[in-house]
Amino acid sequence: MRLIKLKDVMYTTGLARSTVYKYMNEGNFPKPVSLGERNVAWLESEIQDWILEKIEQRDMAAA
Repeated sequence: MRLIKLKDVMYTTGLARSTVYKYMNEGNFPKPVSLGERNVAWLESEIQDWILEKIEQRDMAAA
């Protein structure tokens, strides 16, 4: 299990910071884990699962 910071989430997903937080508020993105007062990170596996879900949605739409 690995935690990744926002910079890595943005790099991995290709999303902007504001989009990550917008999707989270809409319930469409994994929630971060609090590491302290002003410090959060995401489970890398949850981010990868989210990406795989997006790929699956794309493939279902194309079929």
